Amino acid sequence: MWLNEADEFSEIFKGIFPFYLLLALPLFIIISPVNPVGASYEFPISRMQQYDLHGVPHGCRSAPVNLEARSLSGWSTSRHCVVARLQDISAEHFREIRSKAGALLVVLPKDIETLPQSEKQILMDLEKVMLSQEVFIPVYFATWTPELQDIVDDVANSMVTDEKAGTAAQALLNSVSANGYQIVINTNKAVPKTDVHIASIQGKLIGHGVEDKMPTIAIVAHYDSFGVAPELSFGADSNGSGVAMLLELARLFSHLYANTQTHARVNLLFLLSGGGKLNYQGSKKWLEDQLDGVDASLLQEANFILCLDTVGGANSLYFHVSKPPRDNSPGANFLKELKSVKSNVPVEVVHKKINLAEEVLAWEHERYSIRKLSAFTLSSLKTHKQPLRSTILDTKSSVDISQLARNTEIVAQALARHIYNLSADTFPFSKPMGVEADSLKTYIEFLTAQPRSAQLLADKNNPLVLALSQLLSGYIKDVKVSYQTPDKRDPEFVFYDITKAIVNVYSVKPAVFDLFLTFAIVIYLTIVYVFIQGFPKLYSVMLRFTMQKKSKTY
Repeated sequence: MWLNEADEFSEIFKGIFPFYLLLALPLFIIISPVNPVGASYEFPISRMQQYDLHGVPHGCRSAPVNLEARSLSGWSTSRHCVVARLQDISAEHFREIRSKAGALLVVLPKDIETLPQSEKQILMDLEKVMLSQEVFIPVYFATWTPELQDIVDDVANSMVTDEKAGTAAQALLNSVSANGYQIVINTNKAVPKTDVHIASIQGKLIGHGVEDKMPTIAIVAHYDSFGVAPELSFGADSNGSGVAMLLELARLFSHLYANTQTHARVNLLFLLSGGGKLNYQGSKKWLEDQLDGVDASLLQEANFILCLDTVGGANSLYFHVSKPPRDNSPGANFLKELKSVKSNVPVEVVHKKINLAEEVLAWEHERYSIRKLSAFTLSSLKTHKQPLRSTILDTKSSVDISQLARNTEIVAQALARHIYNLSADTFPFSKPMGVEADSLKTYIEFLTAQPRSAQLLADKNNPLVLALSQLLSGYIKDVKVSYQTPDKRDPEFVFYDITKAIVNVYSVKPAVFDLFLTFAIVIYLTIVYVFIQGFPKLYSVMLRFTMQKKSKTY
Protein backbone atom coordinates (compact mmCIF):
# COMPACT_ATOMS: atom_id res chain seq x y z
CA MET A 1 0.00 0.00 0.00
CA TRP A 2 2.70 2.48 1.04
CA LEU A 3 4.77 1.47 -1.94
CA ASN A 4 1.89 2.11 -4.34
CA GLU A 5 1.34 5.57 -2.82
CA ALA A 6 5.03 6.32 -3.19
CA ASP A 7 4.95 5.35 -6.85
CA GLU A 8 1.98 7.64 -7.47
CA PHE A 9 3.66 10.51 -5.61
CA SER A 10 6.87 10.02 -7.55
CA GLU A 11 4.95 10.07 -10.80
CA ILE A 12 3.62 13.52 -9.88
CA PHE A 13 7.17 14.75 -9.32
CA LYS A 14 8.45 13.05 -12.44
CA GLY A 15 5.73 14.28 -14.77
CA ILE A 16 4.69 17.77 -13.63
CA PHE A 17 6.73 19.34 -10.87
CA PRO A 18 10.09 19.77 -12.70
CA PHE A 19 8.40 21.73 -15.46
CA TYR A 20 6.61 24.02 -13.02
CA LEU A 21 9.89 24.50 -11.20
CA LEU A 22 11.69 25.23 -14.45
CA LEU A 23 9.22 28.05 -15.22
CA ALA A 24 8.60 29.35 -11.73
CA LEU A 25 12.13 29.62 -10.39
CA PRO A 26 13.53 32.02 -13.05
CA LEU A 27 10.34 34.09 -12.79
CA PHE A 28 10.74 34.24 -9.01
CA ILE A 29 14.34 35.39 -9.38
CA ILE A 30 13.39 38.11 -11.87
CA ILE A 31 10.64 39.58 -9.69
CA SER A 32 12.39 39.01 -6.39
CA PRO A 33 13.84 41.83 -4.26
CA VAL A 34 17.36 40.74 -5.24
CA ASN A 35 16.63 41.37 -8.91
CA PRO A 36 19.92 42.44 -10.58
CA VAL A 37 18.11 45.33 -12.30
CA GLY A 38 17.24 47.46 -9.30
CA ALA A 39 16.81 51.12 -8.45
CA SER A 40 16.84 53.91 -11.00
CA TYR A 41 17.79 57.57 -10.61
CA GLU A 42 17.04 60.65 -12.66
CA PHE A 43 19.16 63.82 -12.81
CA PRO A 44 19.10 66.98 -14.94
CA ILE A 45 22.32 67.41 -16.91
CA SER A 46 23.89 70.01 -19.19
CA ARG A 47 25.47 69.14 -22.51
CA MET A 48 28.87 70.39 -23.58
CA GLN A 49 29.11 73.26 -26.06
CA GLN A 50 28.37 72.51 -29.71
CA TYR A 51 28.60 75.21 -32.35
CA ASP A 52 30.28 76.00 -35.65
CA LEU A 53 32.21 79.23 -36.20
CA HIS A 54 33.34 80.23 -39.70
CA GLY A 55 32.66 76.67 -40.83
CA VAL A 56 34.86 75.12 -38.12
CA PRO A 57 33.06 72.70 -35.74
CA HIS A 58 33.59 73.18 -32.01
CA GLY A 59 32.63 71.17 -28.96
CA CYS A 60 30.65 67.98 -28.54
CA ARG A 61 29.16 66.41 -31.69
CA SER A 62 27.01 63.64 -30.18
CA ALA A 63 24.11 63.45 -27.71
CA PRO A 64 22.41 60.03 -27.04
CA VAL A 65 23.94 57.65 -24.48
CA ASN A 66 23.13 54.07 -23.46
CA LEU A 67 26.27 52.65 -21.90
CA GLU A 68 27.62 50.98 -18.78
CA ALA A 69 29.02 53.39 -16.21
CA ARG A 70 32.67 53.02 -15.29
CA SER A 71 35.04 54.99 -13.11
CA LEU A 72 37.98 57.06 -14.27
CA SER A 73 40.32 54.12 -13.59
CA GLY A 74 37.93 51.28 -14.43
CA TRP A 75 36.84 51.97 -18.02
CA SER A 76 38.48 50.32 -21.00
CA THR A 77 36.34 50.38 -24.16
CA SER A 78 33.90 52.49 -26.15
CA ARG A 79 31.08 50.53 -24.48
CA HIS A 80 31.70 52.44 -21.26
CA CYS A 81 30.50 55.84 -20.07
CA VAL A 82 33.10 57.36 -17.77
CA VAL A 83 31.54 58.91 -14.64
CA ALA A 84 33.91 61.12 -12.67
CA ARG A 85 34.20 64.29 -10.63
CA LEU A 86 35.45 67.35 -12.48
CA GLN A 87 38.31 67.86 -10.05
CA ASP A 88 39.57 64.30 -10.65
CA ILE A 89 39.90 64.67 -14.43
CA SER A 90 43.20 65.84 -15.88
CA ALA A 91 43.90 67.02 -19.41
CA GLU A 92 45.54 63.66 -20.15
CA HIS A 93 42.48 61.82 -18.84
CA PHE A 94 40.19 63.84 -21.08
CA ARG A 95 42.28 63.29 -24.21
CA GLU A 96 42.23 59.53 -23.62
CA ILE A 97 38.49 59.47 -22.87
CA ARG A 98 37.78 61.60 -25.93
CA SER A 99 39.58 59.14 -28.21
CA LYS A 100 38.56 55.77 -26.73
CA ALA A 101 35.54 55.94 -24.38
CA GLY A 102 31.87 55.93 -25.34
CA ALA A 103 30.74 58.96 -23.30
CA LEU A 104 31.67 61.16 -20.35
CA LEU A 105 29.48 62.30 -17.45
CA VAL A 106 31.19 64.92 -15.29
CA VAL A 107 29.96 65.66 -11.77
CA LEU A 108 30.62 69.26 -10.77
CA PRO A 109 32.02 70.21 -7.34
CA LYS A 110 29.55 70.48 -4.49
CA ASP A 111 29.92 74.24 -4.10
CA ILE A 112 31.80 75.84 -6.99
CA GLU A 113 31.77 79.32 -5.48
CA THR A 114 33.71 78.28 -2.36
CA LEU A 115 36.51 76.45 -4.16
CA PRO A 116 40.02 77.79 -3.47
CA GLN A 117 41.43 79.88 -6.28
CA SER A 118 44.20 77.34 -6.90
CA GLU A 119 41.60 74.60 -7.59
CA LYS A 120 39.55 76.95 -9.76
CA GLN A 121 42.61 77.68 -11.87
CA ILE A 122 43.22 73.97 -12.47
CA LEU A 123 39.60 73.42 -13.46
CA MET A 124 39.60 76.47 -15.76
CA ASP A 125 42.70 75.13 -17.51
CA LEU A 126 40.89 71.81 -18.00
CA GLU A 127 37.91 73.64 -19.52
CA LYS A 128 40.26 75.34 -21.94
CA VAL A 129 41.62 71.96 -23.04
CA MET A 130 38.11 70.56 -23.47
CA LEU A 131 37.01 73.51 -25.61
CA SER A 132 40.15 73.60 -27.74
CA GLN A 133 39.27 70.48 -29.73
CA GLU A 134 36.34 68.81 -31.43
CA VAL A 135 34.83 66.02 -29.32
CA PHE A 136 32.94 63.18 -31.01
CA ILE A 137 31.61 61.45 -27.89
CA PRO A 138 28.70 62.77 -25.76
CA VAL A 139 29.92 64.89 -22.84
CA TYR A 140 27.52 66.00 -20.10
CA PHE A 141 27.81 67.86 -16.80
CA ALA A 142 25.71 67.23 -13.69
CA THR A 143 25.42 69.40 -10.60
CA TRP A 144 26.35 67.71 -7.35
CA THR A 145 23.72 65.84 -5.30
CA PRO A 146 24.18 63.31 -2.46
CA GLU A 147 22.61 60.57 -4.61
CA LEU A 148 24.94 61.32 -7.50
CA GLN A 149 27.93 61.31 -5.16
CA ASP A 150 26.90 57.86 -3.90
CA ILE A 151 26.78 56.60 -7.49
CA VAL A 152 30.23 58.01 -8.25
CA ASP A 153 31.66 56.39 -5.11
CA ASP A 154 29.91 53.09 -5.83
CA VAL A 155 31.22 52.98 -9.40
CA ALA A 156 34.74 53.89 -8.24
CA ASN A 157 34.87 51.36 -5.39
CA SER A 158 32.99 48.36 -6.76
CA MET A 159 34.56 47.96 -10.20
CA VAL A 160 37.98 46.34 -9.82
CA THR A 161 39.89 45.98 -13.06
CA ASP A 162 41.66 42.81 -14.12
CA GLU A 163 45.02 44.53 -13.65
CA LYS A 164 44.26 45.22 -9.98
CA ALA A 165 43.00 41.70 -9.25
CA GLY A 166 45.53 39.24 -7.83
CA THR A 167 44.28 36.18 -9.69
CA ALA A 168 41.89 35.32 -12.51
CA ALA A 169 39.47 33.84 -9.96
CA GLN A 170 39.53 37.07 -7.96
CA ALA A 171 38.90 39.10 -11.10
CA LEU A 172 35.94 36.88 -11.97
CA LEU A 173 34.56 37.10 -8.44
CA ASN A 174 34.93 40.89 -8.45
CA SER A 175 33.09 41.12 -11.76
CA VAL A 176 30.23 38.94 -10.50
CA SER A 177 29.82 40.68 -7.14
CA ALA A 178 30.17 44.27 -8.41
CA ASN A 179 27.26 46.70 -8.50
CA GLY A 180 26.98 48.33 -11.91
CA TYR A 181 25.05 51.23 -13.41
CA GLN A 182 23.64 51.83 -16.85
CA ILE A 183 23.71 55.44 -18.09
CA VAL A 184 20.80 56.24 -20.42
CA ILE A 185 20.26 59.65 -22.03
CA ASN A 186 17.34 59.49 -24.44
CA THR A 187 17.85 62.41 -26.79
CA ASN A 188 17.71 62.81 -30.51
CA LYS A 189 20.72 63.74 -32.57
CA ALA A 190 21.53 67.43 -32.17
CA VAL A 191 20.49 69.44 -35.22
CA PRO A 192 21.27 73.04 -36.21
CA LYS A 193 18.88 75.72 -34.98
CA THR A 194 17.11 77.49 -37.83
CA ASP A 195 15.53 80.54 -36.18
CA VAL A 196 18.57 82.37 -34.81
CA HIS A 197 18.61 86.09 -33.97
CA ILE A 198 21.53 87.74 -32.17
CA ALA A 199 20.37 91.03 -30.71
CA SER A 200 22.36 94.23 -30.21
CA ILE A 201 20.87 97.02 -28.08
CA GLN A 202 21.76 100.61 -28.93
CA GLY A 203 20.97 103.84 -27.12
CA LYS A 204 22.21 107.45 -27.50
CA LEU A 205 22.51 110.54 -25.40
CA ILE A 206 22.49 113.44 -27.90
CA GLY A 207 24.88 116.26 -27.13
CA HIS A 208 23.99 119.95 -27.05
CA GLY A 209 23.95 121.19 -30.62
CA VAL A 210 23.47 119.60 -34.06
CA GLU A 211 23.72 115.85 -33.66
CA ASP A 212 25.56 115.17 -36.92
CA LYS A 213 28.09 117.95 -36.29
CA MET A 214 29.23 116.74 -32.88
CA PRO A 215 31.79 114.05 -32.09
CA THR A 216 30.62 110.74 -30.68
CA ILE A 217 32.01 108.53 -27.97
CA ALA A 218 30.75 104.95 -28.03
CA ILE A 219 30.73 102.70 -24.95
CA VAL A 220 30.38 99.01 -25.79
CA ALA A 221 29.98 95.80 -23.77
CA HIS A 222 28.89 92.36 -24.97
CA TYR A 223 26.28 90.77 -22.74
CA ASP A 224 26.62 87.03 -23.45
CA SER A 225 28.73 84.52 -21.53
CA PHE A 226 30.72 81.43 -22.42
CA GLY A 227 31.80 78.19 -20.78
CA VAL A 228 32.23 74.50 -21.42
CA ALA A 229 28.44 74.01 -21.12
CA PRO A 230 25.89 76.66 -22.25
CA GLU A 231 23.43 75.91 -19.44
CA LEU A 232 26.14 76.47 -16.81
CA SER A 233 27.68 79.67 -18.22
CA PHE A 234 26.68 82.62 -16.03
CA GLY A 235 29.57 84.94 -16.89
CA ALA A 236 29.44 87.16 -13.79
CA ASP A 237 32.70 88.97 -14.47
CA SER A 238 33.01 88.18 -18.17
CA ASN A 239 31.03 90.00 -19.13
CA GLY A 240 28.36 90.72 -16.55
CA SER A 241 30.63 93.30 -14.94
CA GLY A 242 31.10 95.11 -18.27
CA VAL A 243 27.32 95.29 -18.80
CA ALA A 244 26.79 96.49 -15.22
CA MET A 245 29.38 99.24 -15.67
CA LEU A 246 27.81 100.35 -18.97
CA LEU A 247 24.34 100.57 -17.40
CA GLU A 248 25.68 102.56 -14.46
CA LEU A 249 27.51 104.95 -16.80
CA ALA A 250 24.29 105.39 -18.77
CA ARG A 251 22.46 106.23 -15.54
CA LEU A 252 25.07 108.75 -14.39
CA PHE A 253 25.40 110.61 -17.71
CA SER A 254 21.66 110.59 -18.34
CA HIS A 255 21.32 112.88 -15.30
CA LEU A 256 23.90 115.27 -16.71
CA TYR A 257 22.38 115.23 -20.21
CA ALA A 258 18.92 115.88 -18.80
CA ASN A 259 19.97 119.33 -17.58
CA THR A 260 20.72 122.04 -20.15
CA GLN A 261 23.37 123.51 -17.87
CA THR A 262 25.35 120.22 -17.83
CA HIS A 263 24.64 119.14 -21.39
CA ALA A 264 27.96 118.27 -23.10
CA ARG A 265 28.75 118.91 -26.77
CA VAL A 266 29.49 115.22 -27.33
CA ASN A 267 27.13 112.41 -28.31
CA LEU A 268 27.34 109.38 -26.04
CA LEU A 269 26.40 106.10 -27.70
CA PHE A 270 25.83 102.96 -25.59
CA LEU A 271 25.87 99.51 -27.20
CA LEU A 272 25.12 96.14 -25.61
CA SER A 273 26.36 93.75 -28.28
CA GLY A 274 25.40 90.12 -28.76
CA GLY A 275 27.57 87.23 -29.88
CA GLY A 276 30.59 88.65 -28.12
CA LYS A 277 31.93 85.21 -27.30
CA LEU A 278 31.56 84.19 -30.94
CA ASN A 279 34.18 86.51 -32.40
CA TYR A 280 32.08 89.58 -31.56
CA GLN A 281 29.46 88.87 -34.20
CA GLY A 282 27.06 91.45 -32.77
CA SER A 283 29.59 94.28 -32.98
CA LYS A 284 30.64 93.17 -36.44
CA LYS A 285 27.10 93.28 -37.84
CA TRP A 286 26.17 96.48 -35.99
CA LEU A 287 29.33 98.19 -37.20
CA GLU A 288 28.63 97.19 -40.81
CA ASP A 289 25.08 98.54 -40.57
CA GLN A 290 26.25 101.82 -39.07
CA LEU A 291 29.09 102.53 -41.49
CA ASP A 292 27.04 101.55 -44.53
CA GLY A 293 23.77 103.13 -43.38
CA VAL A 294 22.29 106.56 -42.70
CA ASP A 295 23.98 106.83 -39.28
CA ALA A 296 27.47 106.44 -40.70
CA SER A 297 28.47 109.96 -39.71
CA LEU A 298 28.04 109.14 -36.02
CA LEU A 299 30.88 106.64 -36.09
CA GLN A 300 32.96 108.28 -38.79
CA GLU A 301 33.24 111.30 -36.50
CA ALA A 302 33.74 109.17 -33.40
CA ASN A 303 36.35 110.35 -30.92
CA PHE A 304 36.89 106.79 -29.76
CA ILE A 305 35.10 103.53 -28.89
CA LEU A 306 35.52 102.30 -25.32
CA CYS A 307 34.87 98.57 -24.87
CA LEU A 308 34.32 97.17 -21.38
CA ASP A 309 35.27 93.55 -20.70
CA THR A 310 35.77 91.80 -17.35
CA VAL A 311 36.11 94.87 -15.13
CA GLY A 312 34.93 93.43 -11.81
CA GLY A 313 38.19 92.62 -10.08
CA ALA A 314 41.94 93.10 -9.62
CA ASN A 315 43.83 96.10 -8.30
CA SER A 316 44.92 97.30 -11.75
CA LEU A 317 43.22 98.29 -14.98
CA TYR A 318 44.58 97.45 -18.41
CA PHE A 319 44.09 99.63 -21.45
CA HIS A 320 44.24 97.22 -24.41
CA VAL A 321 44.96 98.77 -27.80
CA SER A 322 45.76 97.50 -31.28
CA LYS A 323 47.46 100.79 -32.12
CA PRO A 324 48.46 103.30 -29.42
CA PRO A 325 46.46 106.56 -29.72
CA ARG A 326 48.30 109.52 -31.18
CA ASP A 327 49.45 112.27 -28.83
CA ASN A 328 46.76 114.86 -28.07
CA SER A 329 44.12 112.72 -29.78
CA PRO A 330 40.79 112.18 -27.91
CA GLY A 331 41.86 108.62 -27.05
CA ALA A 332 45.20 109.77 -25.66
CA ASN A 333 43.54 112.54 -23.63
CA PHE A 334 41.02 110.07 -22.19
CA LEU A 335 43.84 107.68 -21.27
CA LYS A 336 45.62 110.53 -19.51
CA GLU A 337 42.50 111.32 -17.51
CA LEU A 338 42.04 107.64 -16.72
CA LYS A 339 45.52 107.42 -15.23
CA SER A 340 45.08 110.56 -13.14
CA VAL A 341 41.78 109.79 -11.42
CA LYS A 342 43.18 107.51 -8.70
CA SER A 343 46.91 107.19 -8.22
CA ASN A 344 46.53 103.97 -6.19
CA VAL A 345 44.91 102.16 -9.13
CA PRO A 346 47.50 101.89 -11.91
CA VAL A 347 46.32 101.90 -15.53
CA GLU A 348 48.68 99.99 -17.79
CA VAL A 349 48.64 100.16 -21.60
CA VAL A 350 48.82 96.74 -23.30
CA HIS A 351 49.63 96.94 -26.99
CA LYS A 352 48.75 93.92 -29.11
CA LYS A 353 48.56 93.93 -32.88
CA ILE A 354 45.54 92.34 -34.55
CA ASN A 355 46.22 88.83 -35.82
CA LEU A 356 43.81 88.28 -38.70
CA ALA A 357 45.07 84.70 -39.08
CA GLU A 358 43.42 83.79 -35.78
CA GLU A 359 39.88 82.40 -35.89
CA VAL A 360 38.79 84.57 -32.96
CA LEU A 361 39.83 88.15 -32.23
CA ALA A 362 41.41 88.82 -28.85
CA TRP A 363 39.29 91.81 -27.73
CA GLU A 364 36.14 93.52 -28.92
CA HIS A 365 37.89 96.79 -29.79
CA GLU A 366 39.70 94.94 -32.61
CA ARG A 367 36.43 94.78 -34.54
CA TYR A 368 36.43 98.58 -34.62
CA SER A 369 40.15 98.99 -35.14
CA ILE A 370 39.91 96.88 -38.32
CA ARG A 371 37.58 99.57 -39.68
CA LYS A 372 40.15 102.31 -38.90
CA LEU A 373 38.29 103.59 -35.83
CA SER A 374 40.04 104.61 -32.64
CA ALA A 375 39.07 101.90 -30.16
CA PHE A 376 40.37 100.17 -27.06
CA THR A 377 39.23 97.74 -24.36
CA LEU A 378 39.35 98.43 -20.65
CA SER A 379 39.72 95.30 -18.53
CA SER A 380 41.04 94.08 -15.20
CA LEU A 381 42.75 91.24 -17.09
CA LYS A 382 46.20 91.72 -18.56
CA THR A 383 45.77 89.19 -21.36
CA HIS A 384 42.87 87.88 -23.41
CA LYS A 385 44.09 84.33 -22.76
CA GLN A 386 42.93 84.35 -19.14
CA PRO A 387 40.65 81.29 -18.56
CA LEU A 388 38.25 83.46 -16.54
CA ARG A 389 36.81 84.80 -19.80
CA SER A 390 35.36 81.41 -20.78
CA THR A 391 34.53 79.30 -17.77
CA ILE A 392 31.53 77.97 -15.87
CA LEU A 393 33.41 78.94 -12.69
CA ASP A 394 32.77 82.62 -13.44
CA THR A 395 29.99 82.93 -10.87
CA LYS A 396 28.73 85.77 -8.69
CA SER A 397 31.63 85.33 -6.29
CA SER A 398 34.04 86.27 -9.11
CA VAL A 399 32.89 89.88 -8.93
CA ASP A 400 34.00 92.11 -6.09
CA ILE A 401 31.24 94.76 -6.00
CA SER A 402 33.45 97.26 -4.19
CA GLN A 403 36.17 96.94 -6.84
CA LEU A 404 33.58 97.12 -9.62
CA ALA A 405 32.19 100.29 -8.06
CA ARG A 406 35.72 101.74 -7.79
CA ASN A 407 36.49 100.90 -11.43
CA THR A 408 33.16 102.37 -12.57
CA GLU A 409 33.90 105.57 -10.68
CA ILE A 410 37.34 105.80 -12.34
CA VAL A 411 35.83 105.45 -15.83
CA ALA A 412 32.97 107.87 -15.06
CA GLN A 413 35.32 110.52 -13.66
CA ALA A 414 37.78 110.20 -16.55
CA LEU A 415 35.02 110.34 -19.16
CA ALA A 416 33.38 113.36 -17.53
CA ARG A 417 36.68 115.23 -17.29
CA HIS A 418 37.38 114.46 -20.94
CA ILE A 419 34.04 115.54 -22.45
CA TYR A 420 33.60 118.56 -20.14
CA ASN A 421 37.28 119.55 -20.14
CA LEU A 422 37.36 119.65 -16.35
CA SER A 423 40.38 120.12 -14.15
CA ALA A 424 41.92 117.23 -12.24
CA ASP A 425 40.46 118.36 -8.89
CA THR A 426 36.85 118.43 -10.15
CA PHE A 427 34.55 115.51 -9.25
CA PRO A 428 31.22 115.77 -11.10
CA PHE A 429 29.98 112.45 -9.71
CA SER A 430 30.48 112.98 -6.02
CA LYS A 431 27.65 111.99 -3.69
CA PRO A 432 24.65 112.00 -3.88
CA MET A 433 25.11 111.66 -7.69
CA GLY A 434 27.95 109.18 -7.49
CA VAL A 435 28.31 105.54 -8.42
CA GLU A 436 25.91 103.33 -6.47
CA ALA A 437 27.31 99.98 -5.39
CA ASP A 438 23.77 98.72 -4.74
CA SER A 439 22.83 99.38 -8.37
CA LEU A 440 25.87 97.46 -9.60
CA LYS A 441 25.05 94.59 -7.25
CA THR A 442 21.48 94.49 -8.57
CA TYR A 443 22.72 94.40 -12.17
CA ILE A 444 25.10 91.52 -11.39
CA GLU A 445 22.41 89.54 -9.58
CA PHE A 446 20.03 90.05 -12.49
CA LEU A 447 22.61 89.02 -15.09
CA THR A 448 23.69 85.90 -13.19
CA ALA A 449 20.14 84.74 -12.46
CA GLN A 450 20.26 82.62 -15.62
CA PRO A 451 22.93 81.36 -18.04
CA ARG A 452 23.66 83.79 -20.89
CA SER A 453 25.40 81.65 -23.48
CA ALA A 454 24.74 83.05 -26.96
CA GLN A 455 22.66 80.08 -28.19
CA LEU A 456 20.31 80.44 -25.20
CA LEU A 457 19.57 84.08 -26.09
CA ALA A 458 19.20 83.58 -29.83
CA ASP A 459 15.40 83.78 -30.11
CA LYS A 460 13.95 87.09 -31.26
CA ASN A 461 11.88 87.84 -28.16
CA ASN A 462 14.26 86.56 -25.52
CA PRO A 463 13.17 87.83 -22.06
CA LEU A 464 16.69 88.75 -20.96
CA VAL A 465 17.35 90.80 -24.10
CA LEU A 466 14.03 92.58 -23.67
CA ALA A 467 14.82 93.25 -20.01
CA LEU A 468 18.22 94.73 -20.91
CA SER A 469 16.62 97.03 -23.48
CA GLN A 470 14.09 98.14 -20.86
CA LEU A 471 16.86 98.83 -18.34
CA LEU A 472 18.72 100.98 -20.85
CA SER A 473 15.45 102.68 -21.83
CA GLY A 474 15.08 103.77 -18.20
CA TYR A 475 18.06 106.07 -18.70
CA ILE A 476 18.01 106.75 -22.45
CA LYS A 477 14.94 107.54 -24.53
CA ASP A 478 16.09 106.47 -27.98
CA VAL A 479 16.84 102.75 -27.57
CA LYS A 480 16.81 100.39 -30.56
CA VAL A 481 17.26 96.62 -30.83
CA SER A 482 18.75 95.24 -34.03
CA TYR A 483 19.10 91.56 -34.93
CA GLN A 484 21.64 89.52 -36.81
CA THR A 485 20.68 86.28 -38.53
CA PRO A 486 23.32 83.98 -40.07
CA ASP A 487 23.38 83.55 -43.83
CA LYS A 488 21.53 80.36 -44.77
CA ARG A 489 23.95 79.35 -47.51
CA ASP A 490 27.23 80.20 -45.82
CA PRO A 491 26.57 80.91 -42.12
CA GLU A 492 29.32 82.51 -40.06
CA PHE A 493 28.06 80.62 -37.01
CA VAL A 494 25.71 77.69 -36.33
CA PHE A 495 23.97 76.80 -33.07
CA TYR A 496 22.65 73.34 -32.15
CA ASP A 497 19.44 72.58 -30.32
CA ILE A 498 20.33 70.24 -27.43
CA THR A 499 21.91 72.07 -24.49
CA LYS A 500 20.35 70.09 -21.60
CA ALA A 501 18.79 66.68 -21.00
CA ILE A 502 17.76 64.16 -18.35
CA VAL A 503 19.99 61.22 -17.46
CA ASN A 504 18.51 57.98 -16.16
CA VAL A 505 20.92 55.91 -14.08
CA TYR A 506 19.83 52.29 -13.62
CA SER A 507 21.38 50.08 -10.96
CA VAL A 508 22.26 46.83 -12.74
CA LYS A 509 24.53 43.83 -12.49
CA PRO A 510 27.23 43.39 -15.15
CA ALA A 511 26.72 40.98 -18.05
CA VAL A 512 29.00 38.38 -16.47
CA PHE A 513 26.58 38.24 -13.52
CA ASP A 514 23.79 37.14 -15.89
CA LEU A 515 26.05 34.41 -17.25
CA PHE A 516 26.97 33.30 -13.74
CA LEU A 517 23.31 33.33 -12.69
CA THR A 518 22.34 31.26 -15.72
CA PHE A 519 24.92 28.58 -14.87
CA ALA A 520 23.78 28.57 -11.23
CA ILE A 521 20.14 28.11 -12.23
CA VAL A 522 21.02 25.29 -14.64
CA ILE A 523 23.08 23.50 -11.99
CA TYR A 524 20.33 23.96 -9.41
CA LEU A 525 17.61 22.66 -11.72
CA THR A 526 19.78 19.71 -12.71
CA ILE A 527 20.26 18.74 -9.08
CA VAL A 528 16.54 19.10 -8.36
CA TYR A 529 15.61 17.13 -11.46
CA VAL A 530 18.03 14.28 -10.64
CA PHE A 531 16.72 14.23 -7.10
CA ILE A 532 13.10 14.00 -8.29
CA GLN A 533 13.92 11.29 -10.86
CA GLY A 534 15.60 9.22 -8.17
CA PHE A 535 12.97 9.91 -5.54
CA PRO A 536 11.11 6.52 -5.95
CA LYS A 537 14.32 4.56 -5.37
CA LEU A 538 15.24 6.74 -2.44
CA TYR A 539 11.75 6.33 -1.04
CA SER A 540 11.91 2.53 -1.48
CA VAL A 541 15.26 2.36 0.30
CA MET A 542 13.99 4.48 3.16
CA LEU A 543 10.80 2.40 3.34
CA ARG A 544 12.70 -0.89 3.46
CA PHE A 545 15.00 0.47 6.09
CA THR A 546 12.03 1.60 8.15
CA MET A 547 10.20 -1.75 7.76
CA GLN A 548 13.31 -3.69 8.79
CA LYS A 549 13.71 -1.54 11.84
CA LYS A 550 10.07 -2.11 12.83
CA SER A 551 10.30 -5.90 12.34
CA LYS A 552 13.37 -6.07 14.60
CA THR A 553 11.51 -4.15 17.25
CA TYR A 554 8.66 -6.70 17.24
